[in-house]
Amino acid sequence: MAGFLVTFFFLNSVLFSATSHASKCSINEFPLLVRNISELQQDNYGRAGLSHITIAGSILHGLKEVEVWLQTFAPGSRTPIHRHSCEEVFVVLRGTGTVYLSSSSHLKHPGRPQEFSIFPNSTFIIPVNDVHQVWNTNEHEDLQLLVIISRPPVKVFVYEDWSMPHSAAKLKFPYYWDEQCFQSPPQKDEL
Repeated sequence: MAGFLVTFFFLNSVLFSATSHASKCSINEFPLLVRNISELQQDNYGRAGLSHITIAGSILHGLKEVEVWLQTFAPGSRTPIHRHSCEEVFVVLRGTGTVYLSSSSHLKHPGRPQEFSIFPNSTFIIPVNDVHQVWNTNEHEDLQLLVIISRPPVKVFVYEDWSMPHSAAKLKFPYYWDEQCFQSPPQKDEL
């Protein structure tokens, strides 16, 4: 009997683990139109000061044209200096910070960025391939953003600094929150 119980619990834990992984990566996980964001999985993906939730995405939910994230940055934390081949729209839900933006994708490197202050209920748009960085410059409060990107999954090119040549930027694909579930997508029909 003891051997049966050990085998039963072992098989249950293996099946639960497999089901848990499969459901995390399944596009059928969220068939409902209404969900509670506070119940969705959040993670920092090894990036201190970040909390990321994919609210609706290409990898997890099968979306083809847009993806929506909720990101929270602790005081002093920031994104890397980066660019991507998609449009990005931000809505500041709470906190304050600074967006650094270089619209010089036609030059050999980003160059000195423009600085824009962001605050609750402000919004900003990042055009395709414009190098940028979002920084929580507030020492006392989190910066929380709703982020919408086009053409997911996102391919990110990371820069060490603003003078790094575009050709030397490092491609990060799949991005951190897509790594565990990424499978090469079928070719998109652009018609």
